[in-house]
Amino acid sequence: MEERGNKRGGSETPLGRGARPAGRSGGDFSEESRAGSHHHPDTPPCPERAGPRGAPRPVPCGRARCACRSGLSACAQRGAEPLIAMESAEAEASESRPEEDGAVPAGDLPLPEQPAATMEDCLAKKMEITVSEAEKRTGRNAMNMQETYTAYLIETRAVESQNEGQCSPVDSLWRRYSEFELLRNYLLVTYPHIVVPPLPEKRADFVWHKLSADNMDPDFVERRRIGLENFLLRVASHPVLCQDKIFYSFLTQEGGWKEMVNETGFQLKADSRLKALNATFRVKNPDKRFTELKHYSDELQSVISHLLRVRARVADRLYGVYKVHGNYGRVFSEWSAIEKEMGDGLQSAGHHMDVYAASIDDILEEEEHYADQLKEYLFYAEALRAVCRKHELMQYDLEMAAQDLTSKKQQCEELATGTVRTFSLKGMTSKLFGQETPEQREAKIKVLEEQIQEGEEQLKSKNLEGRDFVKSAWADIERFKEQKNHDLKEALISYAVMQISMCKKGIQVWTNAKECFSKM
Repeated sequence: MEERGNKRGGSETPLGRGARPAGRSGGDFSEESRAGSHHHPDTPPCPERAGPRGAPRPVPCGRARCACRSGLSACAQRGAEPLIAMESAEAEASESRPEEDGAVPAGDLPLPEQPAATMEDCLAKKMEITVSEAEKRTGRNAMNMQETYTAYLIETRAVESQNEGQCSPVDSLWRRYSEFELLRNYLLVTYPHIVVPPLPEKRADFVWHKLSADNMDPDFVERRRIGLENFLLRVASHPVLCQDKIFYSFLTQEGGWKEMVNETGFQLKADSRLKALNATFRVKNPDKRFTELKHYSDELQSVISHLLRVRARVADRLYGVYKVHGNYGRVFSEWSAIEKEMGDGLQSAGHHMDVYAASIDDILEEEEHYADQLKEYLFYAEALRAVCRKHELMQYDLEMAAQDLTSKKQQCEELATGTVRTFSLKGMTSKLFGQETPEQREAKIKVLEEQIQEGEEQLKSKNLEGRDFVKSAWADIERFKEQKNHDLKEALISYAVMQISMCKKGIQVWTNAKECFSKM
C-alpha cells in the first residue's frame, strides 16, 4: 500500500492501490450467471504488474485489463438470437409482411469473429500516462463568477522504440474534471458499441460518517486523482478508443482542445433520453442477449451499492471499537502513576493500546481505495446500459423503417389493383368524390415505387449497420467481462487480505500487552 500523495513517476496502477490484475475468462450474463453459478478458470496474476510498493508504475501488460484482447463471443458459440433483424431487405416489392422486410429476427445467426488486437496497437504500450498532481485553483466560470476548482496534471512520455533517439521528453498539461467529462461524453456518442470506462465520482458517496464528503478534501482529491489516471489508462489500453485522435489531443494538446471536440458535432449525434425511453417500450423484437445484459447491469449496480453501504456501516463500527481502545491507554497510563512495581508494565501496555487506537485512521483510509475499486464497476453498470439503449434505438429505427416500407407497398398495391384492404381516409374520399384518373394513379404509383426503392435501400443499410453493431458491441462486452471478473476477484481478495492483516496486528498488540503484564 503506497502512502498518500504519490510522487511523480510513482503513480499507482489502475484499480486504486497496488498492482492491478489482468482478466480471466469471462462468463455470460445469463439467468444462471445472475444466480451466482459462475464457473470460470482463474488466470494467474500478471507478472508485469507485480512489484514492491512505491516502485515505478510498470507499462500496462497486454492482457485483459488493457483491453487488448477482445474475446470471441460466447453467445456466438451458444447460437443466441442476433441483436437486430439480419434478413436481407431485397424482398419482393409485392410481399408486404414485415417479417419478410427484415424487421424481425429470422433465426439464430452466429456473430462474426473479430481478431484480437495486439498490444503494440495500444497507446498504453507506446506512451506512459500519469496523473501526477492535483492543484486547487480559483478562476472565473462562464457566468463570470468566481469559483474554486481542482486541476490535475497529466504527464505523458513516449516509450523508447526500437530506433534509438526517438524517445520524447516528458510532456505535461493541466485538465479540469469537467474536461474529463467532456472527453468521456464524446467517446460515449462516437463509440456507442463500446463499454466506455467510467470516471471516478465527482463527489464522495457511500462514505462512513467520520470521512469528509467535501469534494475539495485532500484525501478525496487524491483518490479521484488515482481514478482519473485509471480512466486514462483504461482508454489508452482499449484497442479502439486508444486510436481516437481527440483522445490523443486531450493528452498532448493543451490549447484549443475543447474547440476540436465541439467541431466534431458529437452533441448533435447524441440520442435524447426521451427517444431512448420511447424505444425501450416500443421495440417489438428485442434481442434476448442484450435484454439479459441490461438486467444484469441493474442487478450488478444494486449488489455493489448494497455492498458499499454495508462496508460503510462496518467502517463506522470498527472506528468506534479502535478508538475505545484508546481509553485502555489512558487508564493504564493513569494507573501507572500510582504504582511503583507495576508502573513500567502498565505504562508500556498503555503505549501499545494508544498505537492500536491510532492505527484505525490509516486502515480506513486504505479501505477507501478498495471501495473505489468497487465504485468503478458500480459506474460501469451505466456504461453497459448505454450500449443496451443504443441497441434498442437501432432496433426501433429498423422496425419503423420496415413498417413504413410495408405501408408504402400496400398503398402501391391498392392503387395498382383499385382495391382497398383496410379502412382509410383515402378510401372514404374516393367513394365520396370519385376515383382518381388513370394519369393521377400512375403518377402516384411511380412516386410510391421510388419511395419503396429508397425504403428498401434504407432497410438494407440499417440491417448492415445492425450487423456491424452486433459484431463490435458483443466483442467489446466479452473483453469487458474478462476484465470485470478478474478485477473484482482481485479487489475482494485484496480486501480480505487487508482485513486478515488488520486482525493480526490486533493480536500482536494484545500479545505485547500480555508480555508487559507478565513482567510486572
